[in-house]
Amino acid sequence: MAKGYWIGRVDVTDMDAYKAYVAANAEAFRAYGGRFLVRGGAFECVEGAARQRNVVIEFDSYDSALACYRSDAYAHAKSLREKASVSDLVVIEGYDGPQP
Repeated sequence: MAKGYWIGRVDVTDMDAYKAYVAANAEAFRAYGGRFLVRGGAFECVEGAARQRNVVIEFDSYDSALACYRSDAYAHAKSLREKASVSDLVVIEGYDGPQP
């Protein structure tokens, strides 16, 4: 079964309020097995537009990734994030087929 991922791009508008989101999202990520693969860090936008922060979170499956996003625990964290940032978030199924 292919893994699931959250790919997020974020512009933080209120860093203190965003820290509350970071603290609150841990409950949902623990419950659904979310693991950060990318969490901020240095980057170079080589094409298109960028936001200040990039995040990639891995889940054991696409269904788990969606369930986490739709959970009550994440709904609370999301409400905090929306007050502190502008975000783009994609939940996507990983690819485990043949490689070149």
